[in-house]
Amino acid sequence: MSRCSCCSSCTNCLRCFYSCSCKRDKKEIPSTCGCVWIILILIVFLFTLIWLYVTFILKNDIHNFNEEIFRIIGIWQDWSVVLITVAAVLTSYCLILLFFSMCMVVSSQPLNLHWLHKVLICICIILVSLGIIGLDLKWKIEWKTVAVSLQATSPFLHIGAVIGVSALAWPLAAYFWETKNKALKCLLPFTYIILVCALFVSPLFISSPCIMKASKLPPKPQIIGHRGAPMFAPENTMLSLEKMVKSGGKVFETDVMVSWDGIPFLMHDETLLRTTNVKQVFPYRSRHNSSDFTWSELQRLNAGEWFLQRNPFGTGGSVTDAERREVMQQRIPSLEEVVMACKENNISILFDLRQPQSGHPYNESFVNVTVNTILNTSIPQDLILWLPDDEREEVIEMAPGFKQIYGRRREQNDTDSLDAVNLSYINISVSEIRSYRQDNISVNLFVVNKPWLFSHVWCAGATSVTTNACHLLKDLKQPIWLMDPDSYLIIWMLGLVTQKTGDSVP
Repeated sequence: MSRCSCCSSCTNCLRCFYSCSCKRDKKEIPSTCGCVWIILILIVFLFTLIWLYVTFILKNDIHNFNEEIFRIIGIWQDWSVVLITVAAVLTSYCLILLFFSMCMVVSSQPLNLHWLHKVLICICIILVSLGIIGLDLKWKIEWKTVAVSLQATSPFLHIGAVIGVSALAWPLAAYFWETKNKALKCLLPFTYIILVCALFVSPLFISSPCIMKASKLPPKPQIIGHRGAPMFAPENTMLSLEKMVKSGGKVFETDVMVSWDGIPFLMHDETLLRTTNVKQVFPYRSRHNSSDFTWSELQRLNAGEWFLQRNPFGTGGSVTDAERREVMQQRIPSLEEVVMACKENNISILFDLRQPQSGHPYNESFVNVTVNTILNTSIPQDLILWLPDDEREEVIEMAPGFKQIYGRRREQNDTDSLDAVNLSYINISVSEIRSYRQDNISVNLFVVNKPWLFSHVWCAGATSVTTNACHLLKDLKQPIWLMDPDSYLIIWMLGLVTQKTGDSVP
């Protein structure tokens, strides 16, 4: 096949996809209306690309979202799969359409976008807008996570933007030479130059903690298992604790409640619906508060079957037959059992304590019951990381060896001598973390599941992180976003050269 026939076939393919017509038209100048649609396609592509980025960032905290939806509708679903799949399909479609549009411009073909593509573009705008509105209404706090992620990824997003803008120079040049519209001939180069200049100066406003010399990197944060190792065993069970220890975790983070007859036990939710088979064993009490059950009643419940049925982290495929049998045997553990296991493994325990509802026999004495239970195990007191604020002064008197962890930020003229704080990673800035560390205050951040976020807080100087993914974070040798400032400067300069080259094309 000759070169001309190949070009003709490619042109026909472009027209067939873009205009849904394979009819050969004469070579004509791209219309202003067609240019408007190309600009709209570019904007929608960037819109969907940003949403795709957001959905990937949401994966760090999606388990919390899944839990909340379960509490509302009683159905378990990993919504990250739905969100990412939809976002990826929309972004891919817009990218393909944008690519074909640019090819149409370069080959000087008429930009007659078919009505079907116009409808699909509108659908993309509607779906992404609904996603953003829904996130803002129901999970507004995650915008802070997105802001944190931009601190970590901004240098790399900047490099990607430079490549994209450089690639955009060629179709813009083609349109510049073909159009007879004087206004567009002036507007296109001006707009492009403004964009290039903005990209060039943007690194001046980028503040990423991982742009540093490797020699100045703080020590790797310690790993704290969030409810154990919930990706490989049912959360808040003895098996989860065992898996966490094998994954290198040194602290077991959990939640403690007190049963109707005064036995502290491990449970996160206000009800037993999500993590036990209470609906089958006590069908008429399935929505009762977890503390409204006696210890003997709690022991009748299976705390592992749900893990195999719902596969909350998508890791069920790695569970062996022997492990499945072990999972099926899990029961709700008492605090005493867990503390004894921590003592045997020489690991610490950090827990939040839930006060029983009004009318509960231990509504007022739940703190004393919990402290006495711990003291009766004879565990070294320095292995207990006491987080609850309730009756903290009394707890210090009862057990002076407990390490006091504060779940709040340091205030001016703070009378408490803070040795350690336990905060959400979205509620503390990089400068605050470094300020705490300079004052020898330990900083634990929760819940950090993804390597990108772990890398960010590592560079910031966090002492430890609470995570669902002990097995992933323990193997990281250095932050994945770490970049030498000199290397970034070289990339910045090369980006300038690339931009200038692209700018000279028109």
